[in-house]
Amino acid sequence: MNPINIPLEENQYIEFKSEAVKAADLADEIVAFANSEGGEIWLGIEEHGKISGLSRSYEEDVMNICRTACIPPIIPVYQSLVIDGKTIAQVSIPKGKDKPYYTSRHKYFIRVGSTKRVASREELLRLFQASGAIHYDVLEVDRAKLSDLDMSRISDYFSRYHVNFSEESEEGKKRMMAHTDIIGENSRPTMAGILIFGLSPDRLLPQSGISFAHFAGNEITEQLIDKKNIGGPLPRQADECLAALKANILTGSTIKGMRRIEAPHYPDKVFRELLVNACVHRNYSIHGSVIRVFLFADRLEVISPGPLPNSISIEKLSVGASFSRNPTLMRFMENLGYVDKLGRGLPMVCQEAAKLGVGVGFYETTHEFRVVLPLPDG
Repeated sequence: MNPINIPLEENQYIEFKSEAVKAADLADEIVAFANSEGGEIWLGIEEHGKISGLSRSYEEDVMNICRTACIPPIIPVYQSLVIDGKTIAQVSIPKGKDKPYYTSRHKYFIRVGSTKRVASREELLRLFQASGAIHYDVLEVDRAKLSDLDMSRISDYFSRYHVNFSEESEEGKKRMMAHTDIIGENSRPTMAGILIFGLSPDRLLPQSGISFAHFAGNEITEQLIDKKNIGGPLPRQADECLAALKANILTGSTIKGMRRIEAPHYPDKVFRELLVNACVHRNYSIHGSVIRVFLFADRLEVISPGPLPNSISIEKLSVGASFSRNPTLMRFMENLGYVDKLGRGLPMVCQEAAKLGVGVGFYETTHEFRVVLPLPDG
């Protein structure tokens, strides 16, 4: 067993490079790792894992490449090792906090499996979205028309502010919708506009929606008790999924004397918070992937497409750090009474779980963010 843990082959997090690697090629690899989940570049090891070694230290060279050929600059960790009399180096690249990164040749790379490649338009859009440089929810939706919006619902929304939308002229209505980002500069509905006020959001945005499933046991392979595909505007999605959860979660009770004692359980606001949080903060640029809500015998899982934005870590979530991947969606849902923008939602969930003697789990991968809420025995 090798105590130094030299990897045996390349993968999503490992890249081998010989001493002959060009500085520009090394910069490409470094940027790809920083734009993805981070990783390690092993210098002095050939592509197929043969140790060829280094004739000198390349630490200063690597630091210069990271400082001048990678934008923004990247800070790696360089470590020299001696194996069988040959010197190699482990260069650890952290997951970038200032994505997107690009090279001095103005190329954006990402890591896919054991290789790097130039980011596609959609992937680059996600990188900029993660950085907060652009917000996907205010982009106009292809093929969307004003007729795809429910004008009565928009009128109800404005009536909250004592504005009579229905009595406005057509140009006046367009102006009001443009000022609130329901439509964009080309008078087409925005993604936020369709998701909140659309007549049929899932027709134009098939990635929207919630897939709910209730399993008899603790594994996804167990018997399926209930299954629903929930579409429509986001407020309706949150309400219908909450109703499905309440219908499927059994609350136990005991009889003590003449009184019926309810078993410990979560208040509705806990489930509502998790569902609304998923609807508002998921990455809508990821096509073909809906929110998944799985109810097991021992837990509830809410799985949102896309990882957390750059500025947010799992550690920050439970103490109330707020973020707005989709700030226009956030604003609409807050105005409709579904969101508390002060960041108190997830801390409240954690506090309610603690009252029942359990802890909430937060898990992040390259493609999704998952919240696991243990269910109390009852």
